[in-house]
Amino acid sequence: MAYKNGKEVLPPHLLKELQQYIQGELIYIPKQTNQRARWGEANGSRLALAKRNKEIYRLYREGCSLEELEQTYNLSTDSIRKIVYKAREHYCEING
Repeated sequence: MAYKNGKEVLPPHLLKELQQYIQGELIYIPKQTNQRARWGEANGSRLALAKRNKEIYRLYREGCSLEELEQTYNLSTDSIRKIVYKAREHYCEING
């Protein structure tokens, strides 16, 4: 998040209105709710995790054990199990 000078980004009438409430201090103006990106969308983390989880499920279906996947991906057995079960539910929903 970059600092912006109000004189440079706001129309003069809006700057004058804001100065009635706050002067010489920093203020954060949040994005509108409908414009906010979900977690990981802006930097690609969400996509990378989805790809990793799909790969984990594929390897599991091909016969890799939970323990092998745990060592390969440096995740706990519980985490691998959650990924596999969630992927299985998603796969069943799609294929009926």
